[in-house]
Amino acid sequence: MSRPAAKKELGQHFLVDENLLGVIGRLAELGPEDVVLEVGPGLGVLTTYLADRAAHVHAVELDRSLEPRLREAVGGRENVELHFGDALRLDLASFEPTPTKLVSNLPYNIATPLIAESLDGLPALELWCVMVQREIADRFFAQPSTKAYGAVSVLVQLAAERTGFHPVSRTVFRPRPNVDSALVAFRRRELPPGFARVKQLVTAAFAHRRKRLANSLELAGFATRDEAAEALSKIARGPAVRAEELAPPEFVALAEALPA
Repeated sequence: MSRPAAKKELGQHFLVDENLLGVIGRLAELGPEDVVLEVGPGLGVLTTYLADRAAHVHAVELDRSLEPRLREAVGGRENVELHFGDALRLDLASFEPTPTKLVSNLPYNIATPLIAESLDGLPALELWCVMVQREIADRFFAQPSTKAYGAVSVLVQLAAERTGFHPVSRTVFRPRPNVDSALVAFRRRELPPGFARVKQLVTAAFAHRRKRLANSLELAGFATRDEAAEALSKIARGPAVRAEELAPPEFVALAEALPA
């Protein structure tokens, strides 16, 4: 069966170099009891590797034209369940058995929203091991007051701690992307109280990145400038501070200081 062409509009870059699989397995800490969620299985190279090492694999693919190639790749393995649809719209939390790890070569155009939504939307996930654009991987654990630091940095760092990082060559994909990639692994930590509200605050805070935090919150309809300024003073921050200057724990404190 000929290899299907990748679809640029879906952010597809198929993993074709099996030498990388061992690195993924190590960073994902795969074990025989794991239930793995894979988003964007593509040609099934990683899917079959996961299926041979985990109890169950849920593989979610948007591109229905890949179904024949995927079914051929998994070769009737009973512990692989193929789901066709948009991972951002499917009820991933309803999958049985419940996924405990997300291990994926993520399509570039859904990587950030999928990770952000999975932090609280998939509470049973214990570990993430994802291949993403290097720029996105750097954002996950970027430090405050850096260009890479943003909403996803805050959310990921509040929910998890990084356990592994591995730069990936462009040559392992077909078609070869125009950007560098990286594998990044992180393990769940206990979510801070009121994480849903903190998430709303962080999204509003970075919605107008170039503006002062108080102004951004008002423009986003989250709080008035006066309310924001008063809350910032309670966490020892001035009214002129920008969102990128606050460390992740400060957003938790700010959410508690703002009126509900």
